[in-house]
Amino acid sequence: MKELLDMISDLRKKFEAVQPSLHLRQKQDEIASLQSQMEQSGFWDDQGKAQKISQKMSWLRSFLQKWNDIASSLSDLPDLIEMANAEEMKDMEDEARQLKDKFEEAETELLLSGEYDQGNAILSLHVGNGGQDAEDFCQMLLRMYLRFSESKGWKVTVLEESASDAGLKSVMVRVEGLMVYGMLQGEHGVHRLIRLSPFNAKNLRQTSFARVEVLPEIEDETSVEIDEKDLRVDVFRSSGSGGQSVNTTDSAVRITYLPLNVVVTCQNEKSQLQNKQSAMKVLKSRLLKLQLEQKAQKLEELRGDLMEAAFGSQIRTYTLQPYKLVKDHRTDFEYSNPDKVFDGDLDGFVQSYLRNK
Repeated sequence: MKELLDMISDLRKKFEAVQPSLHLRQKQDEIASLQSQMEQSGFWDDQGKAQKISQKMSWLRSFLQKWNDIASSLSDLPDLIEMANAEEMKDMEDEARQLKDKFEEAETELLLSGEYDQGNAILSLHVGNGGQDAEDFCQMLLRMYLRFSESKGWKVTVLEESASDAGLKSVMVRVEGLMVYGMLQGEHGVHRLIRLSPFNAKNLRQTSFARVEVLPEIEDETSVEIDEKDLRVDVFRSSGSGGQSVNTTDSAVRITYLPLNVVVTCQNEKSQLQNKQSAMKVLKSRLLKLQLEQKAQKLEELRGDLMEAAFGSQIRTYTLQPYKLVKDHRTDFEYSNPDKVFDGDLDGFVQSYLRNK
């Protein structure tokens, strides 16, 4: 009992420390203001603006609900623990652990204060060294992010995909939801897989690589200014799986930003115009991230050699042989169950990255 009460007391001290930064009253006032806007006639005439307001409202309500529940539990649990008998104590232990997990998750979210952390993200996977194993690894990572997104209630839309017999050569998806970029930003980098190769006749151990790129999805009115003369726009026929699903028009779009040779392709929208709009949004997001990473004020300050992928500097290794372990090399966070990680259990890695950052 004393151990549980001490844990609750420690959580209460932490809550009191962060409480001033929560601004709960201001957020309640903001909800009332947004609710007033949503009740006005013609609110949904501008779909884009209405969706952003609705998303902000959803996040504010979720934020308030989470912290109000934590405050209530911190107030009630000590009395319940002291009154619990031997049989009820097991339930109290479970509740206390769940409260601790909930507090740590909510506390981590407070770290998402960057300009783009609350918004959507563009996630791209690119095959690296390792042949068929790398292509299969790329497919495994896509499934991992799809499952993680599903657990968060996020929407995923495929923008471009290049498949192979063994898996994927590349794929680009838009992930929409609350705090998507903030939660996924730590996945940006080179990932490494070590396992017994299913593509090797001798079943030898194989190391393969994939590069993950995470960009904040930015609005059209972004400060990134692109001169039309610096762009080359190519259109071509979208690749399909055959049969009735084959696209018979030249609707796919490839945009190249010539000064830095940055190439973006989009082919999964229904029309050439939609593909071009999506590709331009991704291009602006990619150039913005480069600016932020290099602390450049203008695109002209960037250099092409900064675009090189460094496959020797992996951020995480997934080891399946001779032992099972997933390790993040930036934070030293480890998880001994790779199967759960590939099934979308990334919360530990996300939280350790944000806290370390």
